Amino acid sequence: MPEPAHTTPPCAGRDTGHAATTTPVEPEPCLVVIEVAADGDRTDVAVRGELDLDTDRHVETTLHASLNHAVHGLDLHLGAVHFCDCVGLGMLLRLRSLALEQKKTVTIRTTSRAVGQILDLTGTRELFGSPAPHGRSAPRSPTRSRAAPRQDADEELRTELGQLRRAMQTRPAIDQARGILMAAFGLCPEAAWTVLVTTSQKTNTKLHRLAQSLIDSLQGTALPRATQKQLATAINAVNSTSPAPASSPAGSQRK
Repeated sequence: MPEPAHTTPPCAGRDTGHAATTTPVEPEPCLVVIEVAADGDRTDVAVRGELDLDTDRHVETTLHASLNHAVHGLDLHLGAVHFCDCVGLGMLLRLRSLALEQKKTVTIRTTSRAVGQILDLTGTRELFGSPAPHGRSAPRSPTRSRAAPRQDADEELRTELGQLRRAMQTRPAIDQARGILMAAFGLCPEAAWTVLVTTSQKTNTKLHRLAQSLIDSLQGTALPRATQKQLATAINAVNSTSPAPASSPAGSQRK
């Protein structure tokens, strides 16, 4: 078995000055760590840290390279991912699409609360198998019998492609809704995402439908009263647990 490969992205905040008298700047901690190890015909990939805009390019590059070298596909271990938003989900969906083109599979073996939450909210969990909740390993799925009818396999593939296409179509609305919350209430990306997820859960509304309602509200369509109430509660909650931006012109728009 090849030795596990350990990769990390470049850390932000390195001192690149040329003057000898410049005080070194302490680098910020890396936001993601990836470990890759071959396990027979499949490749195990463990990710620790965050799956968001700051880490998306590095993680996607590493996962695509791992998929290209894998024989049958990847088994992802995401139990140590403590933050995942729609950017991270988009990266996983693109990986799944690439695997289908290569006649391979991508299975999520373990999930953290953050990853499980976005998979459930977007209805994409079954695209990656059925991982056990919150860091527990799921048993490997048995290989489909060769005697299974070909039409069943074709139907399953069409269903997966349809689910993948719908999931990718909902991402722009979710990104736009998060931007609305950031601009209107001076929230950081993580806080805006938390507000969306919390409101979605409290109102029992699909995340993409809530996002579209927020977008429509800019055109004069009022949000349901229950949604307004839960949205305000979620915004107050994130504001009480995180410091406000030092200077934000959007703060004057808060109502």
